[in-house]
Amino acid sequence: MSNYPPPPQGYYPPTYPPAPHTSTSAVISLIAGILGWFLLPILGPIIAVITGHIAKGEIRRSMGQITGDGLATFGLILGYLQLILACCSLCVFTIIMVTGIGGGIFEGFRQGYF
Repeated sequence: MSNYPPPPQGYYPPTYPPAPHTSTSAVISLIAGILGWFLLPILGPIIAVITGHIAKGEIRRSMGQITGDGLATFGLILGYLQLILACCSLCVFTIIMVTGIGGGIFEGFRQGYF
């Protein structure tokens, strides 16, 4: 045995709060936002926006125990930018097709030049 006296009654070692960890949803939002620009042009931004909002709420409710607010914000920015760009491109394409502005573009294909 040891020569040390036993600890006094009611003595408990100090407890430390758990270290904050990064939100998994925030990481998924950032990864989906980046992949949306290169590999997943339709699904990526939708996943980035959904998981970004989930992460923001999770981080807000955690009272400092979960980090990753910047990751979630950047994932949201990437996702929303791509969704806005896709909507604008779709509108421009629709206007070109409806008004017939781009009618001459396809003439070369019809005549066999390409």
